[in-house]
Amino acid sequence: MTDTMQRIALARRPDGEPVPEDFRLEDIPMPDPADGEVLVKVHYMSLDPYMRGRMDDAKSYATPVPVGGTMEGGAVGEVIASKSDAFAPGDYAFGMFGWASHGCLPARELRKLDPAHGPLTAALGVLGMPGFTGWFGLTEYGKPQKGETVVVAAATGPVGSMVGQVAKARGCRVVGVAGGPEKCALATDKFGFDACLDHRAYADGKEMRDALAKACPDGIDVYFENVGGKVLEGVLPLMNVGGRIPVCGMISWYNAGGLGDNASSDKDNLPKLWRTILVNRLHVHGFIISDQFDHYPRFLSEIGPKVAAGEIGIQEDIAEGLENAPEAFMGMLKGRNFGKQIVKIT
Repeated sequence: MTDTMQRIALARRPDGEPVPEDFRLEDIPMPDPADGEVLVKVHYMSLDPYMRGRMDDAKSYATPVPVGGTMEGGAVGEVIASKSDAFAPGDYAFGMFGWASHGCLPARELRKLDPAHGPLTAALGVLGMPGFTGWFGLTEYGKPQKGETVVVAAATGPVGSMVGQVAKARGCRVVGVAGGPEKCALATDKFGFDACLDHRAYADGKEMRDALAKACPDGIDVYFENVGGKVLEGVLPLMNVGGRIPVCGMISWYNAGGLGDNASSDKDNLPKLWRTILVNRLHVHGFIISDQFDHYPRFLSEIGPKVAAGEIGIQEDIAEGLENAPEAFMGMLKGRNFGKQIVKIT
């Protein structure tokens, strides 16, 4: 075992879109696990949109990453030292190790993985936080019923693809929104969506609405919200009475800074939004998946066998090397990834 490890630190807070200078690759001392702790050599780490919010010094549901601190994130790897009876060297674990080559955490904060249940990367995507987010938000707050129409943006990401596939399994018409014809083809051909619209083909919310109206002739019953922007503007006028909107994220506004507070608009649409919610009796429910992990075993028991049987499609985009994590992250925020964004560390 070497005496040092590597990490990506937050060098400074971004002003709008992150740039390479906001990150710093560092060598730091290798931690020595204390009693009850486990040291893991990271094989793969996850990149997720929520990480952009952690870079801002703004009030939110979680503490921001301090300047000089390790960028936050989940990762999977092999146990190389343990002072806990729950883990032995050679075991595999998931934990919030951050953007780093190694991680040391209390055993109670880790989840043991069985490679026989699928590739390690599945714990970062389809069977991890993103897949769980899509499944829980849709089933708990979207409550899709057979014959209804479900719309989800970022349709080929790990959250959106789970939403679409679960909705299809429940007998819904599923319409995705994605960036580019290649992603739209992935949504229909691999994930089984009924239709998918390329949001880059539409200049604004009105054009988006017109296209969605053709794809959703019976209106929209469930909109799984994870992007905001013109997609949200296009969807709202088409929501049916009693429609449900689980609010998972707003990626199109994240790079504005301030957790989206600095996003600008040509006009204030809040009165129109509020009236739409009122007159259509919409159920809009924001949720943070970290509040809901007591439901994770139920998710795993339902979706795990489907993944093992090949009934749930998976698409991963794997970048190579910790040093390339910032570039992959910045690209993901602009929709350049093709599936779940992962970084291979070793």
